[in-house]
Amino acid sequence: MKVEKSIREKIERAFSPEYFELENESSKHHVPQGSESHFRVLIVSDVFDKMSRVERARKLHELLGDEFKTGMHALSERIYTSQEWGRLSDPQKLMISPNCLGGSKKKLAP
Repeated sequence: MKVEKSIREKIERAFSPEYFELENESSKHHVPQGSESHFRVLIVSDVFDKMSRVERARKLHELLGDEFKTGMHALSERIYTSQEWGRLSDPQKLMISPNCLGGSKKKLAP
């Protein structure tokens, strides 16, 4: 929970989100039990107003640079302004991440 706690605190401090979800999805991947390597984040904050999607992602990745350096492997991110969030027809669909296919440990069909 150390990495998850750090991510949560940094995002809350930097972006003051109107709405925020963070999920450790590591257990859905082929990693040791208790890992903190795969996360899904949903952030709604007007801090991102007038930023492109690329700028938003860069800002988030810069904020979480230490976590990436110390073992976080993947981050699924959805970042919106309040206005964008209000226009979504079904925000619940954003909460679903695809299942892990096993990476190199499983042969994929051609």
